[in-house]
Amino acid sequence: MVMNNKLYKRKVVTRINKFLDSKEIIVLHGARQVGKTSVMLYLINEIKKKSPKNKIFYFDLEIPRFLELVNSGFEQFYDYLLAKGYKNQKKTYVFIDEIQYLNDPGKFLKLFHDNYRDSIKLIVSSSSSFEIKNKFKNSLVGRTVNFKIWPLDFEEFLLFKNKQYNLSAENLPDAINKELKKLYKEYVLYGGYPQIILEDNIEKKEIYLNQIIDTYIKKDIRDLAKIRSIDKFNKLIQTLAAQTGNLLNVLELANTVDISRQTIEEYLFLLENTYIIKLVYPFHKNLRSELFKKPKVYLVDHGIANLLTFKVFPEIISENIFETAVFNDLLKNYKKSSIYFWRTTTGREIDFIVFGKRNIIPIEVKLNISSSKLGNLKFFMEKYKCKNSYIMFLDGKTKENKHKIRFIYPWLIYDKF
Repeated sequence: MVMNNKLYKRKVVTRINKFLDSKEIIVLHGARQVGKTSVMLYLINEIKKKSPKNKIFYFDLEIPRFLELVNSGFEQFYDYLLAKGYKNQKKTYVFIDEIQYLNDPGKFLKLFHDNYRDSIKLIVSSSSSFEIKNKFKNSLVGRTVNFKIWPLDFEEFLLFKNKQYNLSAENLPDAINKELKKLYKEYVLYGGYPQIILEDNIEKKEIYLNQIIDTYIKKDIRDLAKIRSIDKFNKLIQTLAAQTGNLLNVLELANTVDISRQTIEEYLFLLENTYIIKLVYPFHKNLRSELFKKPKVYLVDHGIANLLTFKVFPEIISENIFETAVFNDLLKNYKKSSIYFWRTTTGREIDFIVFGKRNIIPIEVKLNISSSKLGNLKFFMEKYKCKNSYIMFLDGKTKENKHKIRFIYPWLIYDKF
């Protein structure tokens, strides 16, 4: 993200850097306004610093003349690069923003990669994995390496706010935790979109985030799927926002929104593949039983969840929004495929089960620690032989317990699992 000509280094940059010298096409996926372009600009600056003699090109396909150029075919595009000073004796980097606007991005990238991969490195971005998967089909298998660009996690939020803390420290002083609590509450209320974080005025935050909702969620995604029942689609999004952190009952949702079950399932697939929601499935040792259990649904940005639910930013954090914020930090720092929840037919439930580097980690999320209960965690730890478990909280005083249950603030999740 650029603010006063300043570029911030996102966490994903470190992982992308490892592939800048490989031959695969780097593809950045993510919703609008999450910072894909800024990640590209950061990479461009880094390349210029390390290798100033390398040639770099940047094309934004939202600009009609660039879209027309790239749509003309890989050979014409190559001729354009030659005319602009490209020389195949030197390494050249070509950045193409919003590649999904091409008529056939898969064909273009395949042909360009197969013919020029030794001298030209392609880095492209897309705002929709749904659309890009349809257009790529199987033409790019083995030719791309993919990175998801999410809204900021809390660590990145602190970076963008120019706040420096050592979150890996074992015991932070109470005064530091008090400062972090205030900042975390701001993060939970307004979400992780860079533009929203960098804006101090709350009224402007609401205007900017509503613009993202109206242009990306309610228009771009709706147009992408050629949705005709606009009011019902908008109602579905608002209903999902109000249910974030809860079990998803597709039949009940279909009745509420007055859309067929099949259409609801199609819309859920669309919203998950355009980075608006994520479905989390129950943890079971028996895979077959897992596949037939209801998932939980989370919005990928808690600021958007707040605005869709309350129409304005609330002053008080709700339990389900706090849980959504914790989920989003887990999502951005651990693979989605390693995050589950646990629920039994007898009513026992744990918010998150994370497959860590070495262990299965159960995590309960409580806004106020006074409402926490240890029974479900103790039961799960005994049943699955877990070494540790966590209760993640924001307010209240910690409790002593004889079990290996740790009470931690949500900003202490990094590198813990």
